[in-house]
Amino acid sequence: MIIVTTDYVPGKEIKELKGFVRGSTVQAKHIGKDIIAGLKTIIGGEISEYSELMEEARKQAIDRMKAEASQLGANAVVAVRLETSSVMQNASEIIAYGTAVTVE
Repeated sequence: MIIVTTDYVPGKEIKELKGFVRGSTVQAKHIGKDIIAGLKTIIGGEISEYSELMEEARKQAIDRMKAEASQLGANAVVAVRLETSSVMQNASEIIAYGTAVTVE
């Protein structure tokens, strides 16, 4: 499955539009990671525990979007975007969306 943020796939021609596809996940903070993150806010630096959590969430959302595109018979998703929103205290949603297409 080809995934691009552009409206086309370089070197390929879009033969068929399959439709809008999306994948999302809601991730909550982990109390143990919160404690470590709290300590890091005092000394500074990257909060790798949250970086890892968000990376995993992005991958899961993209994988779900790809699965939806595959069900439609697509072999690529163009114009892919990722968005994050807070759905409740200590929980965030990651959504990946784009247009499923067939390219040759």
